[in-house]
Amino acid sequence: MLKANDKKSLDENKEKVCSFYASDYHFEMISLPYIQKELKNKNEVIIFTENNLKDTMDKVLERINIKEEEKQKIKDIDWSQEIQEKLAKMKALDNQNKTVFIKGSKKYINDIEEQIETVDSNATMIHCYPIQEVAQEVNDIVKEYDLILNTVGIKVEK
Repeated sequence: MLKANDKKSLDENKEKVCSFYASDYHFEMISLPYIQKELKNKNEVIIFTENNLKDTMDKVLERINIKEEEKQKIKDIDWSQEIQEKLAKMKALDNQNKTVFIKGSKKYINDIEEQIETVDSNATMIHCYPIQEVAQEVNDIVKEYDLILNTVGIKVEK
């Protein structure tokens, strides 16, 4: 069982998770197994992204070997840049378990997290940073999180 570090604020009892990606395809390949697991567990998955990922995700799904039913569930996720509709969906889902990926620059991640917390402070959030933008800050960023999502899954950050 994974144990979180003592970095959480007192009012937060969930683990903080981050990830780093080199390209949209890389983000999708890192997140896809985790998304599949969340969907199998009947959790809602919401993706906030600075750029539209629909086309790249469609290409990834064409090339991987998973059941068509699973592919369709992944395609049904809104991979666009739309923000307000996703926030409204989160609010409407109320107490349902939600996993939220926020993919983009540090500023984008901070802005979206603030907006999400106004509608749902209980969602599990995974902050996904572009490695090219934060390469010099990776060690400092990692210290703010309990877990890291990468190509082999989630690992505890020490």
